Amino acid sequence: MKPSEPVQKRYDLLGPRVVKALESRHFEAYYVSTGSEAADLVEKLIPAGNTVGWGGSTTMNELGILDRVKKSHECIDRSLAKDPEEKKAIMKQALTADTFLMSSNAVSEDGILVNIDGVGNRVAALAYGPDQVIVVAGMNKVAKSLDDAVSRARNIAAPINMQRFGLESTPCSVTGACGNCKSTDSVCSQFVITRLCRPVGRIKVILVGEELGF
Repeated sequence: MKPSEPVQKRYDLLGPRVVKALESRHFEAYYVSTGSEAADLVEKLIPAGNTVGWGGSTTMNELGILDRVKKSHECIDRSLAKDPEEKKAIMKQALTADTFLMSSNAVSEDGILVNIDGVGNRVAALAYGPDQVIVVAGMNKVAKSLDDAVSRARNIAAPINMQRFGLESTPCSVTGACGNCKSTDSVCSQFVITRLCRPVGRIKVILVGEELGF
């Protein structure tokens, strides 16, 4: 979503500073003002002949990135699965993709990525497997500190994702607030904090001066 003019100005000032913080932690990082610029950049960053996989990402769908890469690359697409077993197999296959696409639940101003997962396939690919991971995140996901980023992921992103999944088996799906639950449907099984990129440049982070995803 396009922000108001004052918010846009803040994003355009803060975004490049967060990029420098990410670069100091060995990420390859970019700031763009618009979603269309981000989508163009994602396509440029994927080498010809790469296989492409992804985790569930509202941001990628909002920007039309998945539709674009499906036209130009071999994709590992779990939405094509005929049953849960085939979906599970495709999700495992995505861990060996050349390029993996995802967003991040939060990014601290000093350049740390924070992600929460239920099953763990998305954060597994972030940590190890694909040759490169491209992370696209709206500036609405940037938090002041690591503690603030963890709080954002847990108290904003996770409850909204439960609403997206349409489940009512966790406290946050009923109240909208984290209840520190142990439900089998919890999307907070895995907390992954990525404070450094290793190997250098493997993770590309594109910050977008728009409000994207949750």
